[in-house]
Amino acid sequence: MWSLFRFSTFFAVVGAVAAAVHFYLYRRLVRDTTLSHRLRLVGLMTAAWLFTLFIVCRVLQRFIPANSFLLPLSSMTWFWMGFATYLAFALWTLGVLRWLVGRFRRTAGALAKRPVQATSAERRLFLSRAIAGGAVLASGGLTTYGAWRAYSAPEISDIPVRLPRLSPKMDGFTILQLSDIHLSDLIGRRFMDELVRRCNALKPDLVAITGDLVDGSVSHLANAASALMNLRSRHGTFFVTGNHDYYSGDRAWAEALTKMGIRVLRNRFTTVGGPDAGFDLVGVDDWGAAGRYRMTGYNLDKALAGRDPDRAAVLLAHQPANFTVAAERGMGLQLSGHTHGGQFFPVTALIPLRYPRYAGLYGHGDSTLYVSRGTGFWGPPLRLGSPPEIVKVTLTS
Repeated sequence: MWSLFRFSTFFAVVGAVAAAVHFYLYRRLVRDTTLSHRLRLVGLMTAAWLFTLFIVCRVLQRFIPANSFLLPLSSMTWFWMGFATYLAFALWTLGVLRWLVGRFRRTAGALAKRPVQATSAERRLFLSRAIAGGAVLASGGLTTYGAWRAYSAPEISDIPVRLPRLSPKMDGFTILQLSDIHLSDLIGRRFMDELVRRCNALKPDLVAITGDLVDGSVSHLANAASALMNLRSRHGTFFVTGNHDYYSGDRAWAEALTKMGIRVLRNRFTTVGGPDAGFDLVGVDDWGAAGRYRMTGYNLDKALAGRDPDRAAVLLAHQPANFTVAAERGMGLQLSGHTHGGQFFPVTALIPLRYPRYAGLYGHGDSTLYVSRGTGFWGPPLRLGSPPEIVKVTLTS
């Protein structure tokens, strides 16, 4: 019941936004730039067709076979939506500037007590066409760069962290954090092979995947995910669930990853290193899954059951939520993701309104939280103002 409600709500919101974007593009690119009724009708039908195609592909994307000819079409609709988003933003920005200039001219004319000539129909048409052309060029450049940045090599963020109660014998222990890869039709095996190669070159002691690994079923994405079997570290690879992993089948993926040699921590902890010189690695299920699925979701009490509170501890939790409580429960470091750092402008400017801890380092008492910007992307293949990253955490005592 909840899954149906979530699915319906998601598509209602996405559909409303997509419809608004396409109608706005029709108004600014077609209706305002031509007097031909035939061209306006063609433009309206094209906008309606692009909107319908985007929505249909979103509904069907989980059911399209891996070898289907529909996959490239489904992928292209995400590219189009990314371009359309920037195109709408550019048109809106240039439209606001046009209005401000007009307002300034009228105000200046009123102060100077001189009449301001009304803009002719020909000049309005010329300005609308100039704005449309400028918006297409600007959004094309932004989209091209954003797509290149989304698929190019993630940055390496080298983060030294003092971990309370860590033995000096563990100084220099490195944890490589991957988060929000979002394996899908847009992110496949080639991307993963290069990611694994870059991770292995860093020679980590441990690799932690903090959720949102996949956007699709095991049968659809197993080949791409199996690249993770080639990760090399002294203490292995660990995984905790994110909200998209629940959407994609958390139990099936937990079983598949376990068969690949990846240790899945579902509200439990494990010991890393020796009993006298190690630390506890604690993993919790996604915060947003609690009470919504058959499994319990985030359960810190269960994860910490039987743990020696005098030992150093690192918590893997997909969302940065509940950090204050986790810190007060003895978690010296929490590694999270989920926010993507906003992923692309202008969302990057809005994300702090939703998540006060949205990217980078934060502290509470002696404890530290690092929120990754993510290694892949979700939705439009864009990264602008929030580049992807591989996080290399170096622990010190």
